[in-house]
Amino acid sequence: MRQIIALGGGGFSMEPDNPLLDLYILEQAKKVNPQICFIPTASGDSESYISRYYNFFNQQDCKPSHLSLFAPPTRDLESFILEKDILYVGGGNTKNLLALWKEWSLDDILRKAWNQGVILAGLSAGSICWFEEGITDSYGDGLEPIKCLGFLNGSNCPHYDGEIERRAAYHKLMESQKIKSGIATDDGVAIHYKEQGISKIVSSRPNAKAYSVSFETKVIETELQTEFLGSY
Repeated sequence: MRQIIALGGGGFSMEPDNPLLDLYILEQAKKVNPQICFIPTASGDSESYISRYYNFFNQQDCKPSHLSLFAPPTRDLESFILEKDILYVGGGNTKNLLALWKEWSLDDILRKAWNQGVILAGLSAGSICWFEEGITDSYGDGLEPIKCLGFLNGSNCPHYDGEIERRAAYHKLMESQKIKSGIATDDGVAIHYKEQGISKIVSSRPNAKAYSVSFETKVIETELQTEFLGSY
């Protein structure tokens, strides 16, 4: 089964005292000690980001690793990726992430992994990347649309409640038909896709939500049913 878990924000990098979303991701592997690999390309392989990843996942029942494109662990990236159970993509600059992935043919390897049942997950840039389009601050000041991998249909806007300008910018881009209809996610929300359809929406925060956002004669925003995973 092809699965993607797209986080609007949260997880070990944003909620160090709230592991609910990351534990949910691990549970989806349905096996003891799943192999999870962090891909921190969007942050330029930030050492502190990688350190925070290991600080959390070394304490869980899993086998953590990470993939650096600046210091690759092997020339055979495909074999390295395909042996994993979960691939977890970090946040940062989506444009740089996509450019580097294409140069290394990682976009093709990730599609193959997804088709073979490896769970793809990520937040912010690591969420946007799986959709046809996203809204990003990769270009500097302001928010712009960006073409992404297209594993999932439509567009994606993370940090919907976490960054004050996100909602207005998403609506404006949709009104001007510069971005497709799509899904917006608050910080602390994860959308679990199975075979390109939404299977479940979960949150680590009681009031965090996800929304379907579309444009007809005006922008229509519909709150989607979200399950709070409970207090830790």
